[in-house]
Amino acid sequence: MKINWGTGIVLAFIGFISFILFFVVRMSMDNRANHDLVTENYYGAELGYQNEIDAQNNARTKEVDLSLETTNEGIKLVFPNNLITENIKGTVSLYRPSNKHLDFDLPISLSQDYLLIPDNRLLDGRWDIKVSWKYNDETYLFKKKITYHQGK
Repeated sequence: MKINWGTGIVLAFIGFISFILFFVVRMSMDNRANHDLVTENYYGAELGYQNEIDAQNNARTKEVDLSLETTNEGIKLVFPNNLITENIKGTVSLYRPSNKHLDFDLPISLSQDYLLIPDNRLLDGRWDIKVSWKYNDETYLFKKKITYHQGK
């Protein structure tokens, strides 16, 4: 059987379309190409963003901003020493952009002016730390992006 040039072009188009569809289906089924939203409730979190801005401004203007230190034991969040530590309540959220299964929250419970996040809870790499806390009915927020190395 002889194939003329018109049939050759049609077969080339069918082959090319099949090739492209194969890769589209393969990539959409692959778990390595999982493109979830960063947070589950992305739009709800966006609505509360102004409250976060106000809380961050409270921390800066009232000079009660936290400091962060990396030690051999883990990450040390140091609260201002002019505050009564028993009146500080809130949560520390650690967010891992590369794997949502590593995210965790810790309640703030202080006996000294710092909170230690233990080294065994952290893996090497990028972490986003968000500390949301209340003191004397004022809300404060501290955010920082760090690259953690164990045993530093």
